[in-house]
Amino acid sequence: MKIFIKLLKSFVALNINFCRWLEKKFPSFFLGSINNYEIRDELIKKYINEKKPATIIEVGGIDRPLIKKSNFYKYIGVDIEEKKECYEIYDEFYVQSIEEKLPFKGDLIISTETIEHVKNNRLSFQSMLEALNESGSIIHYIPSKNHFYSIILRIVGPKLQRILIKYLRPHAIETTGYPAFFSYCSPSEMKRLCNEVGFSNVEIIPFYKATDYFAFFFPVYILVAIFENIFEFLNLRFFVSCFILKAEKKQI
Repeated sequence: MKIFIKLLKSFVALNINFCRWLEKKFPSFFLGSINNYEIRDELIKKYINEKKPATIIEVGGIDRPLIKKSNFYKYIGVDIEEKKECYEIYDEFYVQSIEEKLPFKGDLIISTETIEHVKNNRLSFQSMLEALNESGSIIHYIPSKNHFYSIILRIVGPKLQRILIKYLRPHAIETTGYPAFFSYCSPSEMKRLCNEVGFSNVEIIPFYKATDYFAFFFPVYILVAIFENIFEFLNLRFFVSCFILKAEKKQI
């Protein structure tokens, strides 16, 4: 068994190295021409600079926050688990589900790769809407339920997922492996949900590339990249890998 595991790790490492070489040779084909996370960060930065929010709430950030504490706003963290660092990273930190009513108000609510782990996002978006001050906004970075990786993830389940991650994506052990429900996690479903709950000016920014999840086996990696490029060329939002959701609380 030990020999098999050692061979598997070597095989995966070889495939990952080859995929990284392909990314360097053909970056636009495998990675795309834009950086998803940079766009997310720029949107948050722009909102802070222009709107001057008094309170910012981050959901699911735990000890990996999107922004830093500042004298210009109160930074509140919300997560279902905690680490001692959380009480230093944020001005305030609360251990609870975003599906539950929040005991505070804010001007901006942000998250990244968190919403897909919420079991009932109708409840979570109702909670966020109630927690926003008038004219407040949300900015969420959300993996889509219809990408190849997301479909496989739901089929495999969280228990087997944790085992496979150790061998197929060892570099992601610390940040993945949580149960994923993908409640309303597609561009069309999320936009409809936000409108139904009571948000306005709902905007979706789609992204198509997520080949890294398949770097453990380069033939699949290449095949997924081909499909992703086709989906992007045809603007098939149903098959996006992830998207940024922006929305505002309706003014009364």
